[in-house]
Amino acid sequence: MSPAVQKAHKKRQAATQAGPTAKKLHLEKTSETKAKKRSRPITSSLPEDSADTSDDDETPEELLEEEAEHEDADVQMGDDQTVKNPNAAKESHKEQRVLLAQRKAAKPHSALLTDAKRAWTIARQKNLSKKERTQHIQELMDIIRGKVKDIVCKHDASRIVQTVVKYGGQKERNEIAEELKGKYRELAQSKYSKFLVTKLIRLCPTYRPTILREFQGHVLKMLLHREASGVLSDAFELYANAYERSILLRDFYGKEASLFTVTAGSEEEKERSKRRLKGLMEGLEGERRKRVLNALKDNLVTIYNNPDKGAVVHTIVHRALWEYLSAVAEMEDEAEAEKLRREMFETCQDVLAEMVHTRDGSRVVREFIAWGTAKDRKHIVKALKPHIERICKDDEAQLVLFSALDIIDDTKLTAKSLVSDVVSAAPTLYTSSQGRRSLIYLVAPRTRRHFTPAQIATLAETDAARAKTSKKDDELRTSEIRKAASEGLLSWVADSGAEVSRDPGGSLVVCEIMLDADGDKTSASETLLKALCAPYPSSDPAAPHPISLAHTSRLYKTLLQGGHFSHATKTVERAPRFSALDFAQRFVQIVGRDNTVAMAQGDGAFVVAVLCEQLAEHEVVEERKTVKGWFDSKTRKAVEAAAPKGVNVLLEGLKKL
Repeated sequence: MSPAVQKAHKKRQAATQAGPTAKKLHLEKTSETKAKKRSRPITSSLPEDSADTSDDDETPEELLEEEAEHEDADVQMGDDQTVKNPNAAKESHKEQRVLLAQRKAAKPHSALLTDAKRAWTIARQKNLSKKERTQHIQELMDIIRGKVKDIVCKHDASRIVQTVVKYGGQKERNEIAEELKGKYRELAQSKYSKFLVTKLIRLCPTYRPTILREFQGHVLKMLLHREASGVLSDAFELYANAYERSILLRDFYGKEASLFTVTAGSEEEKERSKRRLKGLMEGLEGERRKRVLNALKDNLVTIYNNPDKGAVVHTIVHRALWEYLSAVAEMEDEAEAEKLRREMFETCQDVLAEMVHTRDGSRVVREFIAWGTAKDRKHIVKALKPHIERICKDDEAQLVLFSALDIIDDTKLTAKSLVSDVVSAAPTLYTSSQGRRSLIYLVAPRTRRHFTPAQIATLAETDAARAKTSKKDDELRTSEIRKAASEGLLSWVADSGAEVSRDPGGSLVVCEIMLDADGDKTSASETLLKALCAPYPSSDPAAPHPISLAHTSRLYKTLLQGGHFSHATKTVERAPRFSALDFAQRFVQIVGRDNTVAMAQGDGAFVVAVLCEQLAEHEVVEERKTVKGWFDSKTRKAVEAAAPKGVNVLLEGLKKL
């Protein structure tokens, strides 16, 4: 039978017939560094394929079968007519094998490829020892040495060379990189060899500038090329340093810039090239600066006028666009700067959602929001709305969401189009750190407790522009956003707060919602307190009592004291929109004596101590006398005898009642 027919008849054994499960192999750790992954656009439904990942895991048999399918496809067309006659089919297959062998022998380097595949079959096995693999890789290298440039564009030979790069030493990698000099642009545009180029960029740092220089003068065309686009994106985003990135960015600045821009030479010249457009513009004045900016603008327009090519999602394009906007912002003529900014916004306004996933793309969209008119901002919100949940879960994209909440004066628009979608996605957002930040920002924006100084500084970059373009008071805008989000968030806590608070991250979100949201928190408080009514301690180790969970216990302690404890001032920072006294009163009414006393003798000593301190501050409260009655002298002795963690703090709190 032909390989294609054999492949069709292969069946996997049933689990009951396959015999005992094979032991897991102890795989050799290769010297190859773990491949990074390119940032993924929020608009993509599937993970973006990296140009560094080929189908190298195909077995040799599958590879040979695939090759046979490619080569004798035309012969197979008549096979359906002879398959009914077994003898005729047998003769037909014999003829096909002879014809296939003749075709293979007639191809260039057929003998070399046959020997290489034989050695490759062994060298690529994953259960080899380091010594054995080194030996087989060396044999494979001896076969292809001097012929790499001739065979590398073939779909099967490309994988063979990739195996040498993947498992070989630095000597073999550099040897292949040296042999391929002068051909990298062609290889990057090949469906098969593009993977090899990316591997060499990643694993041969000494040859990386050489490879990237071969792309100079062709970067824009390669970005619009289906295969080469991914190679450039991976090289720029994942592997290149500042100097190597400047090599790729140079083409965006136009032909005139290429004449007097130096990307190789003295260290001083290299340092200047690392500053990219800013370093280039330092030595230019007047018309020359305008020509460079116009060239950069024209090249960007070319990219954004071809969104179907896929280049609009790449980091290198976003970096060039950010450099252009930064140069425009430094222009002395504000009217001219506004005109250029407006023209660029109109060029890329339909693909803004495909830019927010990168650092520079996020900065670009935030800049457009900050300087845009009310109509522009409405258009941006409309473009982002279908992807809100993905935006909330992305580190860079969520900064665009935060800036929109900080800047846009039309809070009815943001409440309807952005805030409502974020709140409705709360059940899935609280499980990730990015999603939690998105929820917390609605009620406590830029709090140092949940946002790093770097994140706050990044968000503050647009404050100067906001002061010029937004009319509404910042505090008023923040309060309106908070009010729009509060009802939905409190309703979510009232429905799912007990379950969410058992999650370490979820307890942080619930705490901030309870402390900072506006509105009636009665239902949410009752939901949280009813969870404490379960028997303590829990009889099921798999489902501990909420007080037995450190993060959940800390949540109740924070709510009872009415805010977070500040280590700087050594005091509790009271939340103005939350009543700790009301929560303490409901605690006494809902939890009851038995569980409160039981928790005091166990993991809840600190929580009960804070309850006592909160009630002690208000003498007229009836619940104060109730709790004091619960802890008579006999009960206090029992607590002291149990000696839980925090017993001294608890006894001090009881004395204050």
